[in-house]
Amino acid sequence: IVKDDKVEEALNAGADYAGSEEYTDKIQKENWLDFDVIVTSPDMMGQVGRLGRVLGPQGLMPNPKSGTVTNDIANAIKEVKAGKVEYRTDKNNLVHVPTGKVSFGKEKLSDNLKALITAIVKAKPASAKGKYLRSITIASTMGPGVKLSPARAMDLVEK
Repeated sequence: IVKDDKVEEALNAGADYAGSEEYTDKIQKENWLDFDVIVTSPDMMGQVGRLGRVLGPQGLMPNPKSGTVTNDIANAIKEVKAGKVEYRTDKNNLVHVPTGKVSFGKEKLSDNLKALITAIVKAKPASAKGKYLRSITIASTMGPGVKLSPARAMDLVEK
């Protein structure tokens, strides 16, 4: 969601939809949510902020910390299209994040898991002492969890 002068830039960067008021109205009035991520510029946050009740519960609200509110629209869209994933911890310090789909295949799922564990380990604060990863469990959406050894996962990351 950008001003009219940046619509062409967004479309050239690979955005599926680009516009301003027409999309904010469509989201607000028709409850249209046929997208994965909204990237917007800071000057449009006044209009996008009104959509908080619709976008907030869905986890789709743009946020400067996640890089979805920026003046560099083209770069943000390219990052999202390349598969940028954001993860956070819940109140129990658990990380819930998708690592792939059934159609990905064994190698791609393994690569995604390695990249995720590497990113989590790199984000370890210097003040954190002791074991950083205590347990790792992988599960499909509705399936049982499979436990992984954190020590083996760390060995995979270091290679």
